[in-house]
Amino acid sequence: MNWRNALGGLLLVAALLSGWSLLRNRDKAPVAAGDDGSKDYVLHDFQIIALDEQGRESTTLRAPLLERTRSDETMTIKTPLFLLPDRDGNHWELRSDTGWVSATGDTLRLTGNVSGDSPRVPSVPPTTFRTEQMDVFPKENRGTSDGLVTLTRPGMTQSGVGFALNSSDKTYQFLSQVKTRYTPRQ
Repeated sequence: MNWRNALGGLLLVAALLSGWSLLRNRDKAPVAAGDDGSKDYVLHDFQIIALDEQGRESTTLRAPLLERTRSDETMTIKTPLFLLPDRDGNHWELRSDTGWVSATGDTLRLTGNVSGDSPRVPSVPPTTFRTEQMDVFPKENRGTSDGLVTLTRPGMTQSGVGFALNSSDKTYQFLSQVKTRYTPRQ
């Protein structure tokens, strides 16, 4: 074997090892600003329809932004609109500035300018409620609030601290400091 062939072989092996070492130890691309890698996914301008165990609509969610956190699998939502069906298939509308959904999807936490509006059907008097925070349990068709809630129906305004709503049987309950004002119909 010629010494030139041996030297060429050594140089070839050295070049391959150098190239492999450079590729292996190269700098990783910097993480984009604002992307800390903690989000599994982000949805923009979307609608999600969740079904119950029988395949019926449990909850519908519409919002401009949803982010799912990788570490605890919870979701945060900007200006969510939740549509919660009653047993007749009519929808209560729940809106807020922000929303949070538990990892299992069994708890929704609405905060900031929370508003709830009853279905727009002749059999249900138009009912609205307003509060700053509400927890909703869609699998149980109920919602609760510990804060001040104001409820308005034709001819009546009620307010109180602490509130419970059952959308399947169309009932609500104030827990304390209840004030009611009746307005005669004209």
